[in-house]
Formats: sequence, C-alpha cells, structure tokens
Amino acid sequence: HTMSRINYFLIIIYTQSLIIISSFNNININIRTYTNSIKLSLGSSVSTDNDLRPHVAVIGAGWGGWGSAKALCELGCKVTLLDSSNDPIGEKPLLTPSGKPFEIGTRGFWMDYPNLYSLIENELKLKERDVFTPCTQSSFYSPYGLEATAPVFSTSLFPDIPSPIGQIFASSALFTRLPVIDRMSIAGLLYAMLDFDRNEETFEYYDKMTANELFNRVGVTKRLANDFLNPTLLVGLFKSSEELSAAVTLELLYFYCLAHVTSFDVKWIKRKSINEVIVNPLANYLIDKYDITILGNSFVESIKVNDSRVTSIRYKQSNSDKTTDLNVDACILAVGSKGLRTILSKSPELAKSSIELCKASSLIGIDVISCRLWLDKKIKTKTPANVFSNFRGLRGSGGTFFMLDQLQASSDNTSERDRDIQYLWGDDKPQGSVVACDFYNAGGLLSLKDEDIVDTLINELLPGAVTEFKSAKVVDSYVLKSPQVVNWFSPGSFSKRPPSILKDPSNLAVAGDWVKLGFYEHGSKGLCQERAYVTGIEAANALARSGSLGIKRKYKRIEVLPVRQDEIQVKLGRDINKWIKGN
Repeated sequence: HTMSRINYFLIIIYTQSLIIISSFNNININIRTYTNSIKLSLGSSVSTDNDLRPHVAVIGAGWGGWGSAKALCELGCKVTLLDSSNDPIGEKPLLTPSGKPFEIGTRGFWMDYPNLYSLIENELKLKERDVFTPCTQSSFYSPYGLEATAPVFSTSLFPDIPSPIGQIFASSALFTRLPVIDRMSIAGLLYAMLDFDRNEETFEYYDKMTANELFNRVGVTKRLANDFLNPTLLVGLFKSSEELSAAVTLELLYFYCLAHVTSFDVKWIKRKSINEVIVNPLANYLIDKYDITILGNSFVESIKVNDSRVTSIRYKQSNSDKTTDLNVDACILAVGSKGLRTILSKSPELAKSSIELCKASSLIGIDVISCRLWLDKKIKTKTPANVFSNFRGLRGSGGTFFMLDQLQASSDNTSERDRDIQYLWGDDKPQGSVVACDFYNAGGLLSLKDEDIVDTLINELLPGAVTEFKSAKVVDSYVLKSPQVVNWFSPGSFSKRPPSILKDPSNLAVAGDWVKLGFYEHGSKGLCQERAYVTGIEAANALARSGSLGIKRKYKRIEVLPVRQDEIQVKLGRDINKWIKGN
C-alpha cells in the first residue's frame, strides 16, 4: 500500500511537471497510446518510432533537394529524400537505348559558386582538378559565321582590372562582326544594374517590364540586342528578351558577366556526368554519416495537411500499384512549377491551405530538348563550348553544342584519354566526335520527330557554325524532350514565386532557383546550380527558425557562404544613386 501511494504521488508530480513545462514553453501535449509510446508535440510532431529525431521529407533530388537534405541531416533530422528518377544517387550513368551514356543538359560551373566548390573540396574531399576541366572559352555562331568568343578572363592580361573596364579590354578583339558603336550601347544597362534593386518597389517596377523594353529604354542598339544579348538570354535564362523579366535579366547579366572581371569564367565536368562525379559521392556521404533514406522511382501522390501542418506524404513507386504513407514532422518541396502543379492537383487540403503555392503553380515552365550525336569522324572546333545564334532552324529556341571529345577526353595521359573516349561510346568502338546539343525555349522544335531534330542539327545548324561538320555522318543519336521542366522568369512573375517557407502550412518549405529568400537573399542569381543548392540549405534553416524541427534546433543555422563582395565602384555607384533618388 505504501508503494502504491508513492507511485500515485509520483504520477501526480510527473503530470503537474508536464503541465508547468507546457505553460512555460507553449508545448501542446498529446498523450496517446500508440505502440506503448508517449508522443510529445513540440510545435511539430515528433516521430513515434525509436528514432526521436524530427522526420523531414524532401521531395525532389535536384540541387535544391540535395542542399535541403544535407542541411537537415546536419541539423540532426531524420531525412527521407524522394525522387521520381530511377537512380537519384547517380550510381550508374543514364544510358541510351544503344547503351551509350547520356546527360540531360550540359551544365557549367561558374567562378562564383562558393558553396558548391566548398562541398566538393572540403566535405566530399574531391580534388577540383579531378572533377572539372580548366575554364574554357565559348564561341557564338550565327548564319554569318563566328560572332564572338568569350575569353577566359582569369588568364587574360587584365584579370584584376575593375569591372567593367577589365571585360572591355579582355574581349574587345574577340567580337568579329559586332561594331564598336553597338557594343558601347550596353552602357545604358550599367546604370540600370545600379538602380534595379534599390528597394522592393523598384525591383517590382523592373520585374513587370520585359528585358526588351528595358533594352529600348536605355538605348541598347537592335544589333547588340539581336546578335548578342538575346542569344545569351536564350541560353542563360532560356527565353527571349521579349518574354523575360527585366529585373531577373539584370540579375543574371550582373552575376555572370559584370560583378567581377572573372565572373564569366566557367568550368565543365571533366569526365562522366554530374550525377556520377558529384551527386553519387554526396549521396554516399549522407548515407554513411547520417543514415539518410533515398527513395528513387517514387512519385508523390499527395501531401496530407491537418490543422495547418503537413502530417504525411503519400507516394507510389513506379514498379508497384501500392501507395505508402510517410508520416513526417515537416517537408521541403524541391520541385519546379510543373511538379508543384502535379502535387497540388492531388492534394486538395494543401491547395486550400496555401495561397502561396497555388500562385506559384500558375507559373509556366520552359521546354527543353537534349540531344547527343556520335559522329564517324573527329571535328575540330575553335572552342569546346558553343552557342547557336539566330539560325532559322532553331525556330525561336536557344541552342548550344559541346564537343565532349574535347571537354571530357583532354588528358595528357594517353591511357586516361582513351578511357574517357571509350566511356563516351559505351561498349561500341570509338569513331569520331561526340556532340551534346541542347535547345531551350524549344516549343518550336518539340513537335518534330527525333530524326528531324537530328537532321536539322547535322545538316543545318552544326555545318552552319563550323563548316567541317558537312563531311561528318551520324553513327548514333539520342533525343530527349522535356516539356516545361525549367522555371520561366516571366515579366511580373516575382510576386508569384514561392518564399523559402510558407505561412500555411507552417512546416512546409520550398527550395529551387525560383525561390525568394527575402532577408537571406544570396548573391547567386538566375537559373543557377549554386542558387538552387543555397535555397535548399536556406529551406532547412527556415524550418529550424520556425520551430518545426523542435525547440533545440530553433536557433541553429547551417552556414551559407556568400559570393564575392561587390567591387568598390559598384557600391559607390549604388550609394550615389540611392542618395539622388532619396532612398
């Protein structure tokens, strides 16, 4: 009886303690009998299995998803990453039907990607020289021939001269057809770059304007706009100047071209693909160190919302008709507008709860086509990375072509070079050049048959740029069409782009290069691997700040490295402009 009284009073004291703690910390206590466990809701539900870490689902295994997953792991969360692709961890190359390697889009790594370079060298312990090519030149071709060559600014005679004077000196002799008077008309854009982000109202003013309108207002000549700026935008933001926000255009041109003399310097993957060389080591690192769960072939069916909080993710794997419910404490959507529309169409509770997501899902994506050609002979080009400009066969799209046998088989070591060439040809005997071609804003090409796209490339576009292609024959080819897969920064789209974390549901964050970071805005801009990765880290940080990951993580933050500071003349120019404008 004495022991019973003691146990009784202990229970009373324990219950009172919980009530007191609850009143001080505003903790909602739900005592439930479920697998003989007590579930405490610390502003978000806590997993009921043996792992008491908050469980967060990350949907999408692009750079935004990987940035989110890594940051969440470092914050001490249990993480499940879901992606629809067969092999999100890059264990094997994506293969064509004939067994040759293929990559969706050829993506460069520009100078100001501090967080990705830090990940690769400091955390994955990969040597930059083993991962990337040296910085390369790029050539712009029109039906009239070579228009311009972008130099490697860091190896020029003027790498340390203030911007934009250094760029002018380094590239002045590399425009073969564009008159100096047209090149000088870009000066009007320099003032706009000092002014467009002066405050939120000014940014919205520029955002509602098209890039083409801006060019006209600041005196950019039609020749410069049509022959250089527009082709650059078509392969940089994947739309023409008539269809792009002037604000985002200025962000892109500043970040990639004018912030520093060396801003435009770009490297490429030295061999294989980004997934194999970077993503696979990252995935293995997270699996080994944090026991992350990665689910490929997983299609999100719906997101369950209860009391303004995401509670579970329902998904189905492609090889099964069975759906699985994944109970979570928070979620990060690392998807674009197309993926978001698909999820919202099956998640009525989420659509009803979040006006922000519904607005974001109304944005339209951009069509992309990726091609790879295997030729019967080697073709030598001026530069390995190249841009198509104003060819009729483009049908309004932007186009690039990369000589992979020059980019990815350039080792001085014969055995390494032979190995890399063999990789490009799969199990077949190597013959000639391997060319990766990408089309952006590709709606005018999307309805063509694959063989018609290949025919346009080998008979019009490639020989129109480099005449030596006339004598080459296609041994094998592969075409992949991807409708509406890239985010479109259309005029007025800024107000619809999603924030890093939502007002409702409060435990749902968003990652991707289209996300607005607000106070935590980063210097990387546009359609950018660095920006996507950074927004993933910031999405995890936002969940932590909101308390969705528990009280003890509320004041933890995963560091994000800034890009290089603006140069003194830019800071001075912006300060003077603000003083003149009165803000």
